Amino acid sequence: MRLPYYLGCPSWSENAWRDYLYPQDAKSSDFLSLYSQVFNAVEGNTTFYASPAATTVQRWAEIMPEHFRFTAKIPGDISHGGDLREHLTATETFVQLLSPLGERVSPFWLQLSKAFAPNRLPELAAFIDAFPRPLAVEVRHDEFFAKGDAERQLNRLLLDRGVERICLDPRGLFSCASSAPEVIHAQYKKPRVPTRPAAFTQCPQVRFVGHPVVEANEPFLTPWVEKIAVWIEEGRTPYMFLHTADNLLAAKLAMHFHNRLMDRLPGLPALPELYREPAAEQLGLL
Repeated sequence: MRLPYYLGCPSWSENAWRDYLYPQDAKSSDFLSLYSQVFNAVEGNTTFYASPAATTVQRWAEIMPEHFRFTAKIPGDISHGGDLREHLTATETFVQLLSPLGERVSPFWLQLSKAFAPNRLPELAAFIDAFPRPLAVEVRHDEFFAKGDAERQLNRLLLDRGVERICLDPRGLFSCASSAPEVIHAQYKKPRVPTRPAAFTQCPQVRFVGHPVVEANEPFLTPWVEKIAVWIEEGRTPYMFLHTADNLLAAKLAMHFHNRLMDRLPGLPALPELYREPAAEQLGLL
């Protein structure tokens, strides 16, 4: 039975997930296949930093199930490289590169920098109007979170064009007082923006960046259990992606979220379990 929503993490290639998600003897080349047996979506963060080789895309297409969703980020050279309208040809090249994945790339994600200010909204409108596929947009400029004219104009622009506003919720991350390098790095990189749950389309998009201790996320995760459940009950198909500072426990946090959602929505299927205890430990019991 398929899930009525999309659930995933920022990647599938974490070696540490052999401790609780993947079989201990899993090969790194098998991670995508194993991941897609448990989760039905992944953030395409890798494409923000560099476009994959065509052979890599073809391999993904052979492994990812048809119902799987890869929310590919438009490369940073485009989203952070000046006027968006000057990068339409490069954007089309990127879309064509991922075409072997078909509908599994849906929506594309456009993550804009903090420097993308309200005066550039006409530029965003022109880019969206020229973009041929489902799109979701993440903004980071403070004025887009101030509940003023700039935020209203942004929301109207996206709503009128059927484009989702990606909701980033970093409260769990910033609730953590830690000297761990991975936490400090994540708090430096992630924007500390207010949470803006949006459902401008049938597919709301949520990025939850959590506390490195899974249990410490409960105050921030509980409202999302209710929000995702309500969206599902409304007939929407939300996307929920869960991070931790170094993502070593991101998959555990995602599984925990799903277990909470199962309590809220009786009848929701459980996630498959792939993890197996190491053979040496099993032999030690004899």
